[in-house]
Amino acid sequence: MGEMGLRERKKQRMYQDVSDIAVRLFLERGFDAVPVAEVAAAAGISKPTLFRYFPAKEDLVLHRIADHETEAARVAAGAADPVDALRRAFLAGLERRDPVTGLNDHPDVLSFHRLLYGTPALVARAYAHVERSEEALAEALGGGLDARLAAGQIIAVQRILAQENWRRIAAGESVAAVAPEAVRAADRAFRRLAEGLPELGRA
Repeated sequence: MGEMGLRERKKQRMYQDVSDIAVRLFLERGFDAVPVAEVAAAAGISKPTLFRYFPAKEDLVLHRIADHETEAARVAAGAADPVDALRRAFLAGLERRDPVTGLNDHPDVLSFHRLLYGTPALVARAYAHVERSEEALAEALGGGLDARLAAGQIIAVQRILAQENWRRIAAGESVAAVAPEAVRAADRAFRRLAEGLPELGRA
């Protein structure tokens, strides 16, 4: 088991290292200007090996957000009131300036978001991430059409709140200036979700 754990950690390290190299090159020259072969060479691996880890060029960037695909599902699973659990989790993310909430002004985070949202191919590929997040959350909410409808609304609220925070900070506002309204907006949005999805509160 220890050997399997070590192998898994080495694999994850490889994913992270190659993704970091790729993102650095893309930030320097633009996503479309850097061929996959150059990323592979910079990482010291062959192109076929790179494609074993990352089936598409876009995945080199989206690896950074892939870890969050099941986050909402993990928070909601087993919660007596899933919407309130997700509200508290999002507010906690705002408090610790989690980049996923958009409330972060670190230059690396802002550059990454500009790369992600400013590259049409990445925006399109990110939609698959949103769908997988919805599917995982729907499963955690019990499955079926009602759960899928609820999951779609919840994931949309999280995404729109985060994008609004990022948009304001990218436009030059400080985190300190954006934070109070970000908290109020999140609280308001999740409470409206709770009102519209009362059956989830009786889970």
